[in-house]
Amino acid sequence: MYASDGFRELGRQESLRLLTKAVVGRVVHTRHALPAVLPVPFCLDPDSAVVLRTSPRSDLVRALDGVVVAFEVDEMDAGARRGWSVVVTGRAAVVTSPAEHARLARTGPLSWTGPPGDADDVFVRIEAELVTGQELMSGQEAGVPS
Repeated sequence: MYASDGFRELGRQESLRLLTKAVVGRVVHTRHALPAVLPVPFCLDPDSAVVLRTSPRSDLVRALDGVVVAFEVDEMDAGARRGWSVVVTGRAAVVTSPAEHARLARTGPLSWTGPPGDADDVFVRIEAELVTGQELMSGQEAGVPS
């Protein structure tokens, strides 16, 4: 953030709370040595990890497993000039534990790629190593003259 840009920095807990309000975010990773951004369904696990669900045939599984990625969620009201943005940065890993997979099949995000509860779906966890958030405030709230 930059001075007088209309944004207020959010703490980790407030940022994580805002993540629970959304079901779609964007995972930022590297594809062919270039930045790539993809919208994905997600949920926040109780330990604050971001959990994605995708098809085992997805190139995304191979692109994310074992690498550091960013995950971004936001909500904006352009008319009111208000909103928020949260970014989680951390190492992504495919869930390989059968017990963890079974738990996430019940509690994790819904799939976009197949029928609900598809046993073949793959879960990817992004550890919340760094969580940053910002709130866009309307001009008056930010101290900007109208």
